[in-house]
Amino acid sequence: MDAPPSALSLSAPHDESVQDSPSTVPTTPQEPPGSAASDKPKFQSNSGSKGGDRRNKRKDLGGKAWRQRNETGQAAKRRKTEDGEDIPIYATQFSKEDIEADQRRPKRKVAVLLGYSGTGYHGMQMSTKERTIEGEIFPALVAAGAISKANAMDPKKSSFVRCARTDKGVHAAGNVISLKLIIEDPDLVKKVNDILSPQIRIWGIEPTNKGFSCYQFCDSRIYEYLIPTHCFIPPHPSTFLAKKLQEAAEKEGDLEAHRKRQEEVLTYWEDIDNEYIKPILSDLPEATRIKVQEALCIKDQKAGNQSETSGIGSAQEDQGGLEHDSDDRAIDAVIKSVRAAYFKAKRAYRIPPARLARVQEVLDLYVGTRNFHNYTIQKTFRDPSAKRVIKSFKISKDPIIIGGTEWLSLKVHGQSFMMHQIRKMVAMAALIVRCGSDPQLIAQSYGPPKIPIPKAPGLGLLLERPIFDTYNKKATKDLGKNPIDFSKYEKEIDEFKNREIYERIFREEEETNAFGNFFNHIDTFREDAFLYVTSSGVPAAPEGAAPSTAEAGKNKDALAEVESESEDEVVNGGEEGG
Repeated sequence: MDAPPSALSLSAPHDESVQDSPSTVPTTPQEPPGSAASDKPKFQSNSGSKGGDRRNKRKDLGGKAWRQRNETGQAAKRRKTEDGEDIPIYATQFSKEDIEADQRRPKRKVAVLLGYSGTGYHGMQMSTKERTIEGEIFPALVAAGAISKANAMDPKKSSFVRCARTDKGVHAAGNVISLKLIIEDPDLVKKVNDILSPQIRIWGIEPTNKGFSCYQFCDSRIYEYLIPTHCFIPPHPSTFLAKKLQEAAEKEGDLEAHRKRQEEVLTYWEDIDNEYIKPILSDLPEATRIKVQEALCIKDQKAGNQSETSGIGSAQEDQGGLEHDSDDRAIDAVIKSVRAAYFKAKRAYRIPPARLARVQEVLDLYVGTRNFHNYTIQKTFRDPSAKRVIKSFKISKDPIIIGGTEWLSLKVHGQSFMMHQIRKMVAMAALIVRCGSDPQLIAQSYGPPKIPIPKAPGLGLLLERPIFDTYNKKATKDLGKNPIDFSKYEKEIDEFKNREIYERIFREEEETNAFGNFFNHIDTFREDAFLYVTSSGVPAAPEGAAPSTAEAGKNKDALAEVESESEDEVVNGGEEGG
């Protein structure tokens, strides 16, 4: 398990290597906050491991020769940049004359408190080519005079460190960067905000002690995830997953318990068909009705006919899945009407209190020190860094209705998180509730078998704020510094969240139906990758029964099929990002 960040000495002398390790240059993986040496992942030394290759080369060359070679490479890189070649998009280039004429002013180590909407950005972490949050902030600080012209090309010269990295499209109401700034201008925050896009705001700048690192001294983090309540509706009875759930419950003698776990939604789809669908189909000619049912996989109660679905109420299917043999535009119009009716029914869903209690019951099973190797990528059961501490996971407030759709706010407080961990936790919880699975499937997921847990859409995730309790006590008691406290900016943050984050999330879901498409793809995926949610449990998943390279490949393909984003890109050693 990771040692808590509070174990770090706050008065330790400044160490550039500590500052640089989680820097903005996207080449050096960061360790989990406060991780002990014994907790570091074991790197394989085979030819397929880049980490192993680097360590072997270092041994072959010897420590001194390796450092010299590395320094030579870095110097060549700097020369290319200074000569105007290969300039990162975040860098501001000044002439030698401008740099020499720039007055030297004192710099102080500070914590910059900020928030941002991640829409349109390639994540938080600075990139030489992609548009990122840090890539906007760094040049804005240069333009505002907070970073000298001599340091305007290289964030490392300012000891630039982020507290928490967020993935592409993920938002943050509160995050922190620490670096050395020129802060003599009392209007610095306003000047920087005037330069930045309205999607990025600086809340405040707090001077800290010289050895402060927002990454190292962060005790824990709170994330929020917004999800429509219709994600907890069971799969449509005509889907592949719904049929397998029924078959497994009968096979395992779990039918009664399974029905009990679904009792508040047992008649949901029957009621929807009666209220929304039958009025559309009732007046159609028999031949037309059958064709429409085949396209939408609506069960014909009279004929007992049921076929497989390519999607119920999916906006994505509306655009590209309506092609069939008939050229009859009338049939197309009916199909669109039925899909629209299903979509309308989902949006009208209001989660019953009993279902809400089931969601909380599942979320509670994440709390504690757990092995989350199944909730990230490229970590094994035996990897010590897969163990993480979850302090709480709560439905934070009553459901809210936005634009006719009901939403839940889930808040998770953890010491640290791995790549995709929160989104996979949310997806697993939703799958268990909507499929009527035994909640103890969560406990099974902490065991050695590898199972493919899809990651829920990044659309709903935002970093609420990082916590610095240990540093704050030391800062106020011994250092004479202000605490890192987001509550001072609560009004501005709430207004920003509503305007730039929540509204974007709700609007994007309205336009893309991201959540509906995500669960629809899982429901209709016609292989056994996700059958661990049935009454057969983990053994029903291919790798859960017999791990193999072939099955691992199948599971990866299955995840690629149902997710809108690739699993392949590993940033920052798989740390953070939610």
